[in-house]
Amino acid sequence: MRLVVLGLSLSSAWGNGHATTFRALLKSFARRGHEVLFLERDVPWYASQRDLTDPDWCRLAFYPDLPGLDRWRGEIAAADAVIVGSYVPDGVEVARRVQGWARGVTAFYDIDTPITLAKLERGDFEYLSPEVIPGFDLYLSFTGGPTLRHIEARYGSPMARALYCSVDLDLYGPRAVPVRWDLSYLGTYSDDRQPTLDRLLIEPARARPDLRFVVAGPQYPASIDWPENVERIEHCPPADHAAFYSASRFTLNVTRADMIRAGWSPSVRLFEAGACATPIISDRWDGLETLFAPGREIVLADTGADVLAALDGDATAMGRAARARIEAAHTADHRAAELEAHLAEARAAAAALQEDEA
Repeated sequence: MRLVVLGLSLSSAWGNGHATTFRALLKSFARRGHEVLFLERDVPWYASQRDLTDPDWCRLAFYPDLPGLDRWRGEIAAADAVIVGSYVPDGVEVARRVQGWARGVTAFYDIDTPITLAKLERGDFEYLSPEVIPGFDLYLSFTGGPTLRHIEARYGSPMARALYCSVDLDLYGPRAVPVRWDLSYLGTYSDDRQPTLDRLLIEPARARPDLRFVVAGPQYPASIDWPENVERIEHCPPADHAAFYSASRFTLNVTRADMIRAGWSPSVRLFEAGACATPIISDRWDGLETLFAPGREIVLADTGADVLAALDGDATAMGRAARARIEAAHTADHRAAELEAHLAEARAAAAALQEDEA
């Protein structure tokens, strides 16, 4: 299969979770024998922070603006499938071009589904509009559960399917490094996540100055009053993630508010930490129990006291169980096979529709 992907970024993991998701998925997809071209808008904030410029499993090319995308029209037309990702600059116009040019299956891959749907309800069509959704043969969603039927019924998608993020086991696994922190958190600052981070990490840190904490990620305001036992790391590049998790006795997963409301929206950090056999403490949301068994493969916490109770225990067995669950269901190889199946299903449905119309 010849696949073209127009995504937010493949080249830079700075300040976004899209790059690591695309890297894991497309590397495994190419390993299944497919040819992949990734087209990325050339923007200065990623151009100055690139940590992948020449992948050996796909072609990576940049286009400067919408007119610059026109030179790729032939590649898009000749592809067996074309995927447009969420948060692509000028995404609605990109979608119109793709739908007008492509002769193969077209898909939208929403790595931000609850945020996207909230924006649509507000009339915010930054990168997707209701007008273009029915024009995609397939809506691939970061969120599963009831949201899939909502996308079909409310927005007229011919086919909505879950395609969760995943983890590349070539890059993520336990590392033989000293344990530096009792609890870690890895994530870019977000207004709606910060209250949970305050409750589940900063408050426990204040209560237990004998324990060591770390928050890694960019864009945190200077106004945050970090306790002395909370280390700050401005940016932890993907190449260092496995060592970061392996240096943590536990790690914290914090979910954005829109994703909690929707449920069935796992962060890539869940899978990366689990692959490293690092015990995970997480906030609660519907559908999490379909991914990890609470109490056996993950700790669910509502309060700082819940976190401290977990930190006072030994969860080595839980880390191993999480790793086993990842190996069984959540690797990039699993997702690549799912993507292949979804694209084949959409192609068959489109062909059947054409026959009916004929």
